[in-house]
Amino acid sequence: MKIAVISNQAFTLLNFRGPLLTEMVRRGHEVLAFAPNHDADTRAALRAMGVAPVDYPLDRAGSNPLRDFATILNLYRLLRRHRPDICFSYIIKPVIYGTIAAWLAGVRHRYGMIEGLGFSFTPTPDRSLRKQILQRVIATLARFSMAHIDRLIFLNPDDLEEFVSGRMIAAERTGLLGGIGVDLMDWKQTPLPEGPVTFILVARLLRDKGIDDYVAAARILRASYPAARFLLLGGLDENPAAITRAEVESWVAEGLIEWPGQVVVKLWLAQAHVFVLPSYYREGIPRSTQEAMAMGRPVITTDVPGCRETVIEGLNGFMIPARDPKALAAAMRRFLDNSSLIAKMGQESRRLAEERFDVHIQNRKLLAYMGIE
Repeated sequence: MKIAVISNQAFTLLNFRGPLLTEMVRRGHEVLAFAPNHDADTRAALRAMGVAPVDYPLDRAGSNPLRDFATILNLYRLLRRHRPDICFSYIIKPVIYGTIAAWLAGVRHRYGMIEGLGFSFTPTPDRSLRKQILQRVIATLARFSMAHIDRLIFLNPDDLEEFVSGRMIAAERTGLLGGIGVDLMDWKQTPLPEGPVTFILVARLLRDKGIDDYVAAARILRASYPAARFLLLGGLDENPAAITRAEVESWVAEGLIEWPGQVVVKLWLAQAHVFVLPSYYREGIPRSTQEAMAMGRPVITTDVPGCRETVIEGLNGFMIPARDPKALAAAMRRFLDNSSLIAKMGQESRRLAEERFDVHIQNRKLLAYMGIE
């Protein structure tokens, strides 16, 4: 069969979907990888895997209805030209626009995967008219696209329940995957580093990821634990909830955090003892947390959809309320005062990663949901 995979960024095709694309090709299917920002490197890497890159326009963080209509129209034309048998989209915008375009183009089988509901579904104190209108428009488009999808797959049960209870899709046309998984042979358990206890947060620099809370917790702890390190990994973003370069640089200048920017995550995780993600963003199940667990790091995260699936309280880490830097600092202090917890809980994180987040097992489930043999 010919399968069109529609993403919102080229790097996610390689970083997050590489094993899935490889498995599709291994099974003898022709695979097209749609993205709005292919470059020479991603094209070459995809072609080396036996996958054909296809460009389409997408304003990833925008809310201009004319641009969004143009995206659907361009996807429709491309899908009419390539005539795939199956269209598989992931992440909220590609799922909505890709499904509508595939339906219009007459693609016989249409599937999508929601990897978290993102900015538009994240509850915030900001109840501006603009955000309310944006959420209503997205909900309307989502409901329309869901009427034309064969199956919609979710990573966590909260998102599934929101779509079903909101009557966006019937329960019998949904599936629950769990995390997308990581390659456990690539993300191996690594020894804990020597030196002071080091915390690490890996995320796009969005306020909803709890980065302000992480910095506030570091400020609370800095005076009592001057040797502790607080790493922040991630690049600047164009999302409306993005943190500015000036803010991050001011935190670095204050001596609260270290910010190497957008770097190779694995090398920095190996330098850290405890992974922290105080997110209140509507996550699916964060890939960054799965990577940290596979490397044998305990986790501090929030008791919110997606994040709560990565921690068994007191076993491989601690869950805290969202938007509560004092609770975050208290959880971090437990590792600072009792460092023996780190190895014990880190071992449990690895065990849970092996049980829940093996990418090859997860991909077999995903392909089964789509009826791809």
